[in-house]
Amino acid sequence: MSQIRKPTEQKVKRMNLNVPVELHNAFKATTAAQGQNMTDILMEFITNYVAKHSPKGRRR
Repeated sequence: MSQIRKPTEQKVKRMNLNVPVELHNAFKATTAAQGQNMTDILMEFITNYVAKHSPKGRRR
């Protein structure tokens, strides 16, 4: 019998940021209207930003 291995889970770090209430509400409503969530959209933005702006050899 072979063992089934779980995929390795990435460690995560929680980020807190202050956003004006109206902007938060608009962002939440906009992502929900697109069937997405705020975390996924922010992760996509951060990933793209790092890929575009980080010095070579430091991209993750």
